[in-house]
Amino acid sequence: MPPPGLVLLLLLLPVAAAQTTPGPCSGCGPLSLPLLVGLVAADAVLSLLTVGVVFMCARPRHQPMPADDKIYINMPVRG
Repeated sequence: MPPPGLVLLLLLLPVAAAQTTPGPCSGCGPLSLPLLVGLVAADAVLSLLTVGVVFMCARPRHQPMPADDKIYINMPVRG
């Protein structure tokens, strides 16, 4: 369970955000559609690349099994 202070902070965060006045914004405007599509595509490509690298690094390495020439008493097939 999170500490009560953190819960209170999360509950008061929207109130604090509503109290702030927006500052001057120079050059802010709506993004063009090609730019937005490019940003989303680049984000998707980088996300897939990150998942691929993590998958390649985290997969178990298969090592060849050494030849088992031992004869066991309970395994009459070998021998």
